[in-house]
This record gives sequence, C-alpha cells and structure tokens, in this order.
Amino acid sequence: MEVAPSNIDLRRSKQFYDRAQGCIPGGVNSPARAFDSVGGTPLFIEEAEGAYLMDADGNRYLDYVGSWGPMIFGHAHPDVVDAVQTQAEASTSFGAPTEVEIEVAELVCDLVPSVEKVRMVNSGTEATMSAARLARGYTGRDKIIKFEGNYHGHGDFFLIAAGSGPMTLSEPDSPGVTKGNAKDTLLAPFNDLDHVEKLVEAHAGEVACIILEPIAGNMGCIPPEPGFLEGLREICDAHDIVLIFDEVMTGFRVAPGGAQERYGVTPDLTCLGKIIGGGLPVGAYGGKKDIMDYISPTGPVYQAGTLSGNPLAMRAGHAVLSKIAENKDTIYDELEAFGEALEEGIHRNLEALDLDFTTNRVGAMASLFFTDQRVVDQETAKTTDTDQYAAYFHAMLEEGIYLPPSQFEAIFFGTCHGEAELDATLKAQREALRRIQ
Repeated sequence: MEVAPSNIDLRRSKQFYDRAQGCIPGGVNSPARAFDSVGGTPLFIEEAEGAYLMDADGNRYLDYVGSWGPMIFGHAHPDVVDAVQTQAEASTSFGAPTEVEIEVAELVCDLVPSVEKVRMVNSGTEATMSAARLARGYTGRDKIIKFEGNYHGHGDFFLIAAGSGPMTLSEPDSPGVTKGNAKDTLLAPFNDLDHVEKLVEAHAGEVACIILEPIAGNMGCIPPEPGFLEGLREICDAHDIVLIFDEVMTGFRVAPGGAQERYGVTPDLTCLGKIIGGGLPVGAYGGKKDIMDYISPTGPVYQAGTLSGNPLAMRAGHAVLSKIAENKDTIYDELEAFGEALEEGIHRNLEALDLDFTTNRVGAMASLFFTDQRVVDQETAKTTDTDQYAAYFHAMLEEGIYLPPSQFEAIFFGTCHGEAELDATLKAQREALRRIQ
C-alpha cells in the first residue's frame, strides 16, 4: 500500500524493522503488529507509562491500543511494577504450585459469574483450544460452531473459512490446517441466530460447543444484537451443547465480570487472558465445576503447561484483579463516561465533514468504521473504506495518537485516559481529518 511520507522521524524504527526481517518472519512476532493493512513501518516501542508510549526515535504517543487490551490501568502501573519486581527477586518460575495461583483463581471465581473453577494457561489461544477440547471430551461430540470474524487464536480448528454454501462443511483458512480439522468446525455469521439453529438441526447430536466473542473485537468492535446471546443460551440448553464465551478481550474490560455480566447471559465455559495477567503472557479457562473436573488430573481430558500459573504473571494479574475487585463500583462508571465523551466528540468532528462513518462502542472498547452502514457482522464490516482508515491512521499518528494499525481491530482505553487525554485526542482528530479531507 502506498503511504504518504510521514513527518515523524522513524529512522531507528526503520533500522530495527529492516534488521528484524533478517531473523524474524515478516519482522514481527505477531501479524497484528505489522502495518500491512495501513502501510508504513511498524513502530518499535522502548517505554510506556500511563496512557503514553515512546518509540525508539523518542516520539511520544497517546496510546489507544493498550497492548491490545490488558492495560486497563495504564502502562507501568506502580502496583504491577512492584508486584513483578518483588516476585522476580524470589525467582521468575518454579514449575510448582504457589499460593498466588490460588489467590488469582479465587478472584476470578468471585468476579466472573460463570466460573466455579479455573485453569491457568499461558495464552488466549491455549485457553480457547483447551476449552473446546474440554467441551468435546465432556459431551462426547466432535463438532464445534464458531462465528465469521471471531478470532479465537491460531488453533487448527479455529482457522476456518466458509464453504461453498451456508450449510456445507467449512474449509481450512490457512495452509497447515487439515481438512480433517476443518470438517468438524461449522461456521455461522455473527448475530445470526437462524443460521445457528439450522446448523444445529442439520448436525443433530453432533455439536459439542458453540464458541464466540460475546462482543466481537477482531473485525472491529461489534456488540451482540438484542436477544442474540440469550438465543444462543436457549439453543445450547435445548440441545445439551456447551456454550463458550471467549472473553480474552472483554473479560474485566466491559464490566467486572465481563460481557456475561454486562448482558446477563451465563456461558458454561469462559476463556480469559490479557487483563488477567496485568500485561504479562497469560490465559485461563473456567466454568461449571462438573465440566472443569473433567480436566486432568481429576478427569480424562488431558491438558498441561510447564509454565502455567507462572508466578510473574500471577503477581501482575493479582495486582490488577485486586484493584478491580476493590474499586469495581467506580472504575467502570469512569470508563463509561470517558467512552461516551470520546464517542460524542468523534461524532461531532466527523459530522462536520463529508465522510461516511459509524461507530460501535461497549464500555472501554470501540471502533470507528468508514462506512455508511450499521456494522453488525463480518459482511457489514467489510463495507468499510480501508484506504480511508489507513490515511486516518497515519494522520492521527502524526498528531501523536497511536491507533490499531488495522481497521478491523478495536481501540482500548483505561482509567489513565482522563480529561486531558480526551481533549488532546479530539483536537488531534480535528487536525488529522483536516489534512486527509
């Protein structure tokens, strides 16, 4: 993609990127960090504090990525830093149980409505893979239903594309994923209950679980339509199907107990990550006691991890979850107020121009789409003008605002984003829009 030359000095980032491509595929350790969809050079970050990042060239940015979600209290929060430093002095890993694992598990069980027991793992991908396997083992069934545009990590049976017809079996979406894996994954459009019902009827007695992001975050922020989550719960109850909410992104972000608390729909299993580790690599899955007891060593479904419950991640997560538990009556009201003011300001700025746009927001995650359609699923998300977003991204970057380098990723903000950050963001947006008009 052609990108207008940036006025930002990115010489060191460019040098690092060139160097990285010699030893790291694509120069990045996750495709989300690449700037492929917006063009240009990925920023190499050296430090961050609160709501701000500084790159390798000394440029300072107001951050709306937040390490893709976990920084609900901002970067380098003193409580998290102290917890990690204290633990590091006692060793970074034991490969043995620690008390802090219990304390984190107790906090999760107290905060998340569906979770009676929880198993710690090392990533969101590991959590979703394990939860789906557990559902299969528990039900004795093979097939899963997932939704177009929902991302559950890079497990083989999640990297699936639609087949030639709405009721056909799916196809692998990546080389290396076998047709054998794909045949057991059924795909439905997000927010489409009728399609789910038809899939369940067409594969009666074969579906182990339905897994979804209750608020989509990987085709942009897309909330559930009224009745969608409730309808899935009814379908799962009627057909003895395990309902799995992937709350890696939404957990502790849109409410203390995640999307399931916000919408009042309780899944059978919940996958967590990001905030639960305070910014360190972590994941977890939990749910009903009778299902969770089906995992080894108490049950026959095998899952293990040498570094699961790593003490550094547990200490950081404990610091964040404790703060949430102690302040849950005020934190989410503050985040909601900031989100409303940001969304209203963005609307004012854009309505003054001849640009098609729509916004979606739930709590402290949101998306701006350059389309005149209401975005409710993958198909409507695809109507957005991605070239317009790329221009907007770079214009905002030059104004010191760091947004996700993709139209189809949500923005995140935290308690560190206050009135000064709100004013700076809206002023920067006005300048950015003026330049790209």
